Amino acid sequence: MLQQTRVETVIGYFQRFMARFPDLATLAGSELDEVLALWSGLGYYARGRNLHAAAVRVAEEFGGELPDDVEQLQRLPGIGRSTAAAIRAQGFDRRAPILDGNVKRVLARHAGIEGWPGRASTARALWSASEARTPETRAADYTQAIMDLGATLCTPRRPRCADCPVAADCVARLDERQDALPARKPRKPTPQRVQHYLVARDASGRILLERRPPSGIWGGLWCVPEQGEAASRENRSGMSRGLSELLPRRHVFTHFRLEMRFDHRLVEPDERVAEACETCWFTLEQAQAAGLPRPVRDLVEELSEQVQSGFDARSR
Repeated sequence: MLQQTRVETVIGYFQRFMARFPDLATLAGSELDEVLALWSGLGYYARGRNLHAAAVRVAEEFGGELPDDVEQLQRLPGIGRSTAAAIRAQGFDRRAPILDGNVKRVLARHAGIEGWPGRASTARALWSASEARTPETRAADYTQAIMDLGATLCTPRRPRCADCPVAADCVARLDERQDALPARKPRKPTPQRVQHYLVARDASGRILLERRPPSGIWGGLWCVPEQGEAASRENRSGMSRGLSELLPRRHVFTHFRLEMRFDHRLVEPDERVAEACETCWFTLEQAQAAGLPRPVRDLVEELSEQVQSGFDARSR
């Protein structure tokens, strides 16, 4: 959960997740929908899918116990080189160099490594520095310490060099280049996309949702169906009766900004659709309990508030 998400955001999610899935066996025996429902709002949903898939693999292939071998760990879904090493070091107290985001910053400054860490040549230099500094003993303590050093002292802005225990031989401090290292990622214009969605309701107020493909944005989550602009115009011209207007929503992904535009329509439900496992009618209460992307969850909550306030959009 802490990959690409701040600690203060994660705490509540982590507590709810661990209360429901206290061990690997419980997680492996759960349904993916329930996992994604508890993950909803954290973003980067591949992490949740991979976590569940990894638990299933551990149950099937390792008797429910995580292996302590880095190569075996890396074969599990969602576990890369640094995460595998962190599991080995912190879970088994065995030496394994790591390179998470905070550690990259510490090592880039301490060793004076130039270049953006996402570049292959820079990454190789950082791995070399991590290997050289990782001790043979107290692996768990060292791994936690270097991550905490980056999180609390060697921060991106205004690092607290006066309090740093390794400041004496830090290249960045000696050269007064703390703000220059590590190098920032080259900036590119953020693409903007517009996508039309059909918010289909039936006479009883149910909403039509479809499961997203397992890969890509919002993979495996339930979402209102996408539609092309031509279909959107056809809806507005009278194919189905319009309901209350839903304002566009904007959502920021890592690589682009999405503007979501909605056609809120009353339609006759095709009960054959309900038999398809990837497209189903949900009551608003059922939808709120499903695994939804944040903007879709906000949309469903808005519709629920309309119903609770006595505004019946279907009577418009």
